[in-house]
Amino acid sequence: MRKGKKIIALALTTVLALSSLTACGKKNNNNANTEPTTGTEASNEAGTTDDTKTDDTSETTKLGDATLKVWGPQDQQETLRAMCDDFIALHPDDNIQIELGVVSEADAKTEILKDPAVAADVFTFASDQIAELVKAGALFPVAMNADQIIANNTENSIAASTVDGQLYAYPSSSDTYFMYYDKSKYTEDEIKSLDTMLAKDLGKGVTNFSYDIDNGWYLSAFFFGAGCTLFGPDGTDATQCDFNNDRGLLMGEYLLNLAKNSKFANHDDGLLLAAFEAGTLGATVSGTWNAEAISTSLGDNFGTAPLPTVTLSNGETVQLGGMANFKLYGVNSQTKNPTAAMALAEYLTGEECQKTRFEKFSYGPTNLTLANDTEALSSNQALAAMTAQIQFSTLQTSIPQSGNYWSPAEAFGTGLMDGSITEDNLQSKLDDFVTNILATLN
Repeated sequence: MRKGKKIIALALTTVLALSSLTACGKKNNNNANTEPTTGTEASNEAGTTDDTKTDDTSETTKLGDATLKVWGPQDQQETLRAMCDDFIALHPDDNIQIELGVVSEADAKTEILKDPAVAADVFTFASDQIAELVKAGALFPVAMNADQIIANNTENSIAASTVDGQLYAYPSSSDTYFMYYDKSKYTEDEIKSLDTMLAKDLGKGVTNFSYDIDNGWYLSAFFFGAGCTLFGPDGTDATQCDFNNDRGLLMGEYLLNLAKNSKFANHDDGLLLAAFEAGTLGATVSGTWNAEAISTSLGDNFGTAPLPTVTLSNGETVQLGGMANFKLYGVNSQTKNPTAAMALAEYLTGEECQKTRFEKFSYGPTNLTLANDTEALSSNQALAAMTAQIQFSTLQTSIPQSGNYWSPAEAFGTGLMDGSITEDNLQSKLDDFVTNILATLN
């Protein structure tokens, strides 16, 4: 089993601590409509406090007049609207207006950096974007209730929200991928090993296993499983990547054979969903966002599990790893209402709102009270599998150099599938892969 660069323990496996948690407690502050500031100045202005918060205090927080724009994904607009309306209701003495816009977590950095001055005041984004957002000066430091936010959330979600010792974002949910399988085609024992799964005859026209092999987020699971690291042991060294070492070559050989296997298919979300609906797929890898659709297709045969093991050519069996990241909320550094924006971001990532996302969208909570509710988590098959897998996963790095990883990873996966990578040139292709990852940033 791979130890990994930074092992993430959540929910069913590790509980860091328990504390009195609240969704939206604040200390009174009347800095609405102030000009945006950053760093220590922002912390002093917003008024960080260590006081214990209760839900009652949120109703007496004075935010003044504030018009805020909030960005969130398309499929959550109705829920986000209800959350924002609840926040407004908690502040009846303030004149708060909130308008919504559709921008996904994946696209947030790109859209924010186009023009921060007209972007959302509060927005959700994937944790691997945080370093570049901070470097660009686009995030307002968390300058209100920071200690309470740190105490309320899992250690690794806080690490993912922090740059150079400063908390810049509000943890909202955890995310990684795991395996979905058809129980009519595999037993619980068979799905532990990918080699066992591929050896089984599932009948004509049925794909035993599919994977998005030319997507770097998924491809990483194999190299991390072999013990390789991306940007060093802790993911912060822009000069280090060893996907082309002896361990990487062993896994490259496995991937090459997998790509050529007639029982394997390269599937993105659309293809895997269609295959499950048609009954022509035994197992695949995806995240919680596809749980409802796959469950509908498989019915009583809906199964979930951590990623399987694979056996390398030297006879060693290793557990596949993968990348894990977090969905965070941030405040635009150019907001004209920093106090109100921070109060809203804290509310949208508090216990109550995280519980809603867990129940409606199967999002893994970072709030410690929710993460400690093992009964609730285990009742959700997809989330239980994600929680089991996350202990093998590596925190997705947010250093700027990580932007160099995605295109070379896609090219390597494409080469596996189109046959341009062979046994004879595998080592040189791995060398090229690493060289491109570590190339000097423009």
